[in-house]
Amino acid sequence: MKKILGQEFFRRRPDLVAMDLLGKVILNKRRRVAGMIIEVEPYFGPEDPASRARKGGDLAKTMQGEPCTALVYGVHKQWLLNIVAHEDEKLGAVLIRGIIPMDPMTFRPLDKPIWGPGRVTKYLDVDKRYHKAFLCSCDQELQLRDGLRIDPSCIIRSRRVGVREDLPEPFNFRISCIEEIMKKLQCTNE
Repeated sequence: MKKILGQEFFRRRPDLVAMDLLGKVILNKRRRVAGMIIEVEPYFGPEDPASRARKGGDLAKTMQGEPCTALVYGVHKQWLLNIVAHEDEKLGAVLIRGIIPMDPMTFRPLDKPIWGPGRVTKYLDVDKRYHKAFLCSCDQELQLRDGLRIDPSCIIRSRRVGVREDLPEPFNFRISCIEEIMKKLQCTNE
């Protein structure tokens, strides 16, 4: 069984956390489904034109809250799952945009990748009930666990998807060598 990520993993800049989340596993114990994270996007505080923090309210407060907390909100009748990640006294979160479905017992791949944050939450059965859930605890239904270390040469950077106004740096991170990763997962006995 893969160990649960510690809160300190998320107590860093959202872009650093985002890159390191690639290859990690998200598990819904209640639904008995899991997925290896293969695409993410970090969002920052009010200085980020695409961040939910710009609007204030509950989402901004949650983004300033405890690292490793779920930030779940709806867009276009779909739920989006973000994980709060930031340095002390800052705001930030990482949107989960893609996963490889995995067997929650063997952590072997089950199917082709799922792309799109709404499809990810649908597969993982994540909705508003998980908003503000702490994900770095074995007592929680929804958990973040260790996984593969992804070589930086396998990470593609591009602009964030569906963002009208963005920061100058490309903040969409995606694993490019999916087939390689899936073969590696098939051979793993963990």
